[in-house]
Order: sequence, then structure tokens, then C-alpha cells
Amino acid sequence: MPKVTKDTAQVEEHGPVTEWHQDVDGYTVNIVRFNMDIDATPLLKGLPGDSCHCPHWGYVFSGKVTFRFEDHEEVFEAGDAFYLPPGHHQLAEAGTEYVQFSPAKKLHEVSAAMMRNMQAMQGA
Repeated sequence: MPKVTKDTAQVEEHGPVTEWHQDVDGYTVNIVRFNMDIDATPLLKGLPGDSCHCPHWGYVFSGKVTFRFEDHEEVFEAGDAFYLPPGHHQLAEAGTEYVQFSPAKKLHEVSAAMMRNMQAMQGA
């Protein structure tokens, strides 16, 4: 069985976010650390419902992350395991770190849209 660690995964520095990720059997395992408070809502523009359409399963190591849905919010803190269905927006506090497991194809679609939106915002 493959394993993923910060030492073996690909690391990407996105400024406010550091991400270690690796695809395993059709899923992406990524460890995400937020270096500052983040509201990812504007980065999801253009995706179905202008929200993340990828489900995630994960565990919060430190900090606090909030996921907004159309009709409610879910808050997860250190020690919490989570499942997120499609249709959410993310807000994370600086210092938050978690691991999540996601279907690779859908996560890559979301990541590509987020990168396009981030580049557009930086160019504005």
C-alpha cells in the first residue's frame, strides 16, 4: 500500500498556502497548511455553483477551518475528522493544517480553476 508523507509528496508554495500532494489509485492525498487567514470563495468562481464540486475526507491536525454550504456551515478544529460533500466554500485560519483525500480528477478541476482565478486576481 502506498504511503504519502511531507517528505515523499510533491510540495507547492502558493504564498498563503503550502501544499504537499500525491495521487494514489485515483485519489489525491494532500496535506495543506494555511500561512494566513483565507477565504477561498472568490477562487471558486466559474465552477458549478461557484463552489467546490469535489468531495473530501480529512483530518484536522491544527487550527480551525470552516466550510460554508448553501444552507449551513460546518466548523472543524484540531482533532476533528471530516467529510465534505460537493457544494462548499472554505475559510481557514492561519496555522490550520489538515490532510484530505479527494477523487483526483475532480480535485484537479477545482485546483485548475482556483489557480486561474488567483492569477486573474493578481493581474487586476
